[in-house]
Amino acid sequence: MADDFTFSVEQTFGVLSEGKGGWKTELNLVSWSGRPAKYDIRPWSPDHTKMGKGITLTGEELAALRGILDGMQL
Repeated sequence: MADDFTFSVEQTFGVLSEGKGGWKTELNLVSWSGRPAKYDIRPWSPDHTKMGKGITLTGEELAALRGILDGMQL
C-alpha cells in the first residue's frame, strides 16, 4: 500500500498544453510531503486535486534540460 503524501503547488510558471476535461500540463514549483520544493512537469486537474504522471527536477537538472533544449533545432 502506498504511503499517504501531501503536496503544495508553491508557484506556477506556465501551461505547456491543455487536454480533455480541462486538465493542463504545467511547469510548477511543488513541495512533496513537506520537502523542499522542486520543479515539476505533469498534468493537473482543473482544481489541482488530482495529477497525472510527471517528472520532478532539481534546479540543476532543470538548468541542464534548458541547456539541452537551447541546443536543439526545432
